[in-house]
Amino acid sequence: MTYTQSQREEAPAGWNGGRRGQCRPGAWRPLEIAAMILGFMVFWPIGLAIVGFKVWQRSTGYQGDMATAVRQGWSYAESRGCSMGQMWGRGRSSGTAPFRGFGFGGGRPTGNSAFDDWRSAELARLEEEHRKLEAAEREFADYIENLRRAKDREEFDRFMNERRQAGTTQA
Repeated sequence: MTYTQSQREEAPAGWNGGRRGQCRPGAWRPLEIAAMILGFMVFWPIGLAIVGFKVWQRSTGYQGDMATAVRQGWSYAESRGCSMGQMWGRGRSSGTAPFRGFGFGGGRPTGNSAFDDWRSAELARLEEEHRKLEAAEREFADYIENLRRAKDREEFDRFMNERRQAGTTQA
């Protein structure tokens, strides 16, 4: 039996016209059940995430599966100019603002030019402070490395002197 386009449009949400292989939104598919069970067995937050996705899918009426949702979320984040490293505070290049991945981007104007000017000046000041802190951190790491090298050199020289002295007293 074939259905016309108007009959499909009048059908209630989740109705698939009697076609096999298509489920209503939020229905558990065998692969999802297996993934949830395996997720709970391997690492319980994975199973919990799958259950949470299914609850969200049922409440919103989302038609796609979990893999599609992840791909869409990933492409949405990339389209907003946000990489995963920036979202978690890693992988920033020196030219990007350290706060941009967390909603402090300053890219969208608010309509109030005084506030926008103040915000951009504050973000520039914070970026400069961040650069200064990174430079101080590098300098301190170099200082600590030099101290370690000096201490290692001193210990090695002491060992060699004691070894030479022990060798001359035995001979």
